[in-house]
Order: sequence, then structure tokens, then C-alpha cells
Amino acid sequence: MTGRATQEHPHGADRLCGAADRVYSRAVRRGRVPRTDAEPVPCLLELALLHPDPDDMDWLVPTSPQEVMTRLLRGVYDEVRDSQRRVGTAVAAFEWYAGLGRQLQSSAPAAAEGSAIRVLDGLSRIQAAMDEATEACTSEVLTVQPGGIRREAELTEGLPRALALRARGVRMRDLYTHVARHGQGLLNYLELMGDAVEARTLDEVIDRLILFDRTVAFVPANDDHTMALELRHPALVAYLVTVFERLWRLALPLTAPLPDTGIEGISHREQSIAALLAEGHQDAVIAERLGISVRTCRAHIARLSETLGAASRTQLGVRIAQVGLDGPAHTDGTGDTSDTGDRGGMAAVSFPDQVSGPGFPSVR
Repeated sequence: MTGRATQEHPHGADRLCGAADRVYSRAVRRGRVPRTDAEPVPCLLELALLHPDPDDMDWLVPTSPQEVMTRLLRGVYDEVRDSQRRVGTAVAAFEWYAGLGRQLQSSAPAAAEGSAIRVLDGLSRIQAAMDEATEACTSEVLTVQPGGIRREAELTEGLPRALALRARGVRMRDLYTHVARHGQGLLNYLELMGDAVEARTLDEVIDRLILFDRTVAFVPANDDHTMALELRHPALVAYLVTVFERLWRLALPLTAPLPDTGIEGISHREQSIAALLAEGHQDAVIAERLGISVRTCRAHIARLSETLGAASRTQLGVRIAQVGLDGPAHTDGTGDTSDTGDRGGMAAVSFPDQVSGPGFPSVR
């Protein structure tokens, strides 16, 4: 679609074609338009003048004219050194958007909602939004990273961005699954980052989450992570911060040893698998929640069966209950961050997959 849009609509937001002008103006007046209305003018999506309605993906809502004016002004300042003639064009565009902005004042609540919850459709828009949030970040980044071991090449790719955050005095805290402990690349990355970052691990974590300065958050909006939500609503962001802090208190420092299960021959991971089996979860679900492959998960289940003397899955469930493995694995949730093993980093963090976060490489 990008190539087709560029050929049929070779313009920017400062000089819309007639068809785009009509659709965007209608969207501003009405608050939203059906997605089908924008099909003849893909330039509106390419230029981020329209984006999906969080409440109904079949509708598109307009980016506020005020936001468009700000974006244009920033671009003009960058380009004016090379071309003075664009200044006149941009000024005329500002006047046009300003006129639409006055029309939009009567529907201010809708505009405020759109800025509080924004749907980012496509990897390029997600990347751009995260780059902007990263550059604006001044104090803290919190992340939750599901999945398993981080690849060393991805960690190396993200190092310059992480070092730039550290240079600005930004503090970083990250939550991983216990599986991430086994990645030597992550440990090497943390050594390079020094004490500017902290990392802890849990048996399982929530889906990917990135919080900047406790003012903006990014979460997935679909299963394949090609869409994301940018959240700036204070109540929503505060709720996500609370979720992160409670998980953080339950988690263990990255290099601290995992608790012993008290049962000879059964590891902490196998205890976690036993608890999830007792809840009735399938192998694939257990593997995803613990950040391991299905094959590895089944190998652990086989060892559990052998250790507990179970000849079938049904018998394994009985044995798990008999030895008390049907509850969650115990961790010390004291939240004490004095241990030097708590040092971690924003390594291999991405949102979503294939998109680089602040100091984080792409993760496929």
C-alpha cells in the first residue's frame, strides 16, 4: 500500500489532494469516518492524519488539526535551512488546519479521548511513536518482557540507545521470565550497562509493556503485535505502573538463585509446570507463559512423570496434588533491591516484535 499511496498521492500533510481534503474534513466535522471512506485516499493513513478508532476498528478517527500543525512546524524548522520556499506553503497549510481546529473546539471531549488512547497501526507507526517517547524520556523506563532467552545480536543492536538513555540519567527496570537467566548475551549486556539498569525475573509475566516516565505506556493491540495502543490517560498509566510495581516486588534479582522446591529431582521450573498442569492448561499454553518451547516443556513434563512415578497424565495430576506441587512456585517477594544481583537492563526489549524500543533491539 505504501508504494501505491506514494505514486497516486505524492504529497505531504501540508498540501493534501482534493480527495484527501474532503475525507479528512469530514472526519474532523463528524469525529470519525468509516474505514471504507479512506480506501481511495491511503495517503491519510500514510501521513497519520487518520488512525483506527480504539472502540471500533472499522472506523477511523482524525488526528487533531492542532497536532498536525505541531508536526508540520517541527518539520519546517528542519527543512527551512535547505529550502525557503516551503515556508510559504506550510504557513498556508497552518491557516487551513487552524480553521478546522476552530470547528473542532465544540467536540473537544472527543479530541481529548483520541489523544489519551491512540491506536498505532503498522510497525512503522509503532516505531515512530516509541522513538518519540524515548527521546522525550528524562527519568524512568519500566518494561515487562515475556518470552525466553534474548539473542546476543539483538542485544548488541540495542546497546547505543540504552547508553544514550543512561547518559541522560534515565533509570531502567525490566521484568523477564526466569528463562532469560540462561542467556549469556543478556548477562554480557548488563555488564556493559553497569548499574544504570535493574532486572528481575518471575515464573511468568504479563504481555509486553513499556512505560516512559509514568506518563505514556505501550501495549499490544492484536495477537501478531502489528498494532499497539499508546496510552496517555493518567488513570490507565497509573494502573499499569501499579501492576508493574507489584510484579517487581514478587520477582527475584536476575542473578539470585531460584528457590529450592524441597523435592529431590524436581527443579523450580518443573514445579511451575506442575502448578500450571494442575490448573488444566495445555502444553502449548504452559510453554508460552513460561517463555520456553513446547518441546522443552514436554521434556520437563516427562521428567516430572518419571520422578513422581506417573504412567499417564491423569496419574501425574494425582501425584502432583499428593506432593503439594499444585500450588504456585514459592519466591521471596521481599522487594529488597540492595542485592547487586538485581542489576539488569533493558536488553532485547521491543514493542512489538520487530520494533525497536528505547535502547532495545528488534526481537523476532
